[in-house]
Amino acid sequence: MPGRIRAEDIELVKERTSLESVVSEHVTLRPAGSGSLKGLCPFHDEKSPSFNVRPQVGYYHCFGCGKSGDVITFVQEMDHLSFSEAVERLAAKANIILRYEEGGAREETGGIRRIRLVEAHRAAAEFYTAALLSPEARPARDFLRARGFDSAACEPFGVGFSPRDGSALVRDLRRRGFTEEELTVAGLASQGRGLYDRFRGRLMWPIRDTTGDTIGFGARKIFDDDRIQAKYLNTAETPIYKKATVLYGLDLAKKSMAATRRAVIVEGYTDVMACHLAGVEQVVATCGTAFGADHLKTLRRIVRDEADQSPARIIFTFDGDAAGQKAAMKAFELDQQWAAQSYVAVAPEGQDPCELRLSAGDAAVRGLVEDAVPLFEFAVRTTIGRFDLSAAQDRVAAMRAVAPILSGIRDAALRPEYVRAAAGWLGVDIEPLAAEVAKAGRSAHRAAPTEPVAEAPPDEQAAEPAGIPAPDLRNPAVQLERQLLQVLLQYPGALTVEQRAEIGPQDFAAPAHAMVWGAAGDPTGLSGAAWVQSVIGRAPHLQPLVTDLAVASLPIRLGLNGEPDWRYVQSLVVGLHEASLKRQIDEAMSRLRRTEDPGASRAIAVRLAGLQQELSALKERAEP
Repeated sequence: MPGRIRAEDIELVKERTSLESVVSEHVTLRPAGSGSLKGLCPFHDEKSPSFNVRPQVGYYHCFGCGKSGDVITFVQEMDHLSFSEAVERLAAKANIILRYEEGGAREETGGIRRIRLVEAHRAAAEFYTAALLSPEARPARDFLRARGFDSAACEPFGVGFSPRDGSALVRDLRRRGFTEEELTVAGLASQGRGLYDRFRGRLMWPIRDTTGDTIGFGARKIFDDDRIQAKYLNTAETPIYKKATVLYGLDLAKKSMAATRRAVIVEGYTDVMACHLAGVEQVVATCGTAFGADHLKTLRRIVRDEADQSPARIIFTFDGDAAGQKAAMKAFELDQQWAAQSYVAVAPEGQDPCELRLSAGDAAVRGLVEDAVPLFEFAVRTTIGRFDLSAAQDRVAAMRAVAPILSGIRDAALRPEYVRAAAGWLGVDIEPLAAEVAKAGRSAHRAAPTEPVAEAPPDEQAAEPAGIPAPDLRNPAVQLERQLLQVLLQYPGALTVEQRAEIGPQDFAAPAHAMVWGAAGDPTGLSGAAWVQSVIGRAPHLQPLVTDLAVASLPIRLGLNGEPDWRYVQSLVVGLHEASLKRQIDEAMSRLRRTEDPGASRAIAVRLAGLQQELSALKERAEP
């Protein structure tokens, strides 16, 4: 095994590698005077740029989080590499052959090294691309042609085909020197009676990171007799592939995104291809998950979503069906984290960009993007659409439902215009809607964690059992607990036996809530008043709180069966566990800082590691 990399070779790598170019793969930089460049820090979330790069001296520093270093440090931090791995990666790109000292200890990382996993994916991508030309892949080629993609259109995206032979890729990669462990950790193969290909008989899209390295694959079903029913199958989570942070097509889109300060988010791989062919190059797609906060952070750094700049433009394209509307509303929930202006583009008849290009041509795709409506407008219209506006009661309910959306418009100058427009869509006068918007704004201001919080209105106050502190509803975790107890008392059948078994009084932050849960027992055979009375009978001193929980309204709409949706209930259970684990982690950290006994410190550290692993597993289980 080679030893340490020679010091002179390390210096040569730094000399021949442009720090500006490497950083620009992740962050859009702009001149900041005196030979400096500035951008949004890739190591923490911010709206005012504090990440500075000095190309002349080869160093960067963030005045926000304190991160600093040279080009090797940057690659280590961004890609979670060891020092040796970072040097090797940069050397390969600079065509530098590294020399190693004999007998020196070489730095290694635990498990499979990232560079080997990336190399395995590069080899797999080459294999799949070649396989697309085989006779067996004709159905895949027909699929592409039917959607307007010829070989020239597919080439930039590296589209390929995975043979139906269950071990064709495994055999090829083994010949190239990859081990079974490397192939399974990379997610390219699975272990059964023997090692077999994860993807078989599917059209393949390589998923690349911002630097262009292939780190995963998206696979579409082509054959009707495919035993895996899912239309799309993506790489599972691996050391180099995290679906919550990856955006398909970003490697091809980032340059145009930075130049235009515009990003277009679509839903599928073929939509990305169609947009590129139509001349919309700033387009990306998520990989088997909804657009989330980590995706947002990645795009912000590229489009310069900065508070002191004119707003960037972020355009979401969604299908016009219920799922598309749900995705748009989820994007709306993240909108306040942007300085950018967010828009939504929905094609006529709910077509996606690929279908629109086939039916109406490239100009229609460009028009779809250019004619996008503000996300606030889409959110308001979508919310209004849930109500029957022919009934006065529903008009009032719709007005109250859209008021928080309108009050959240960041640009105060635009807010009156949207209130005026929304009043027309609702068929109500401007004055009552404006009053509801003002009321919603005051409520949001009270609830904001950075502002002094006023006492909760009477209809939101928690009942206080004698001698027990009232639950602090300003705490989001306590609010979640309250909702779970409301479900338990009002809809006991909505919680499964397994869910109830997972929860104990120790998981509640509010002592009063813990007491209610401990007194609840098994609701089997009881419902309504009898169930609530049985809880009160076991804990008479909790009667005011139990009664309050049993009658308070939940902040959701019930399903067709008159009960809360199971996904909502599960989110409460998972949220409760997450909050409980975070509290235990904080308590363990505090004890660890205060403990001077080495033996006790080791025991606490072991406990802390176990809690952190449990929290990580819980988050993975909760992912869509």
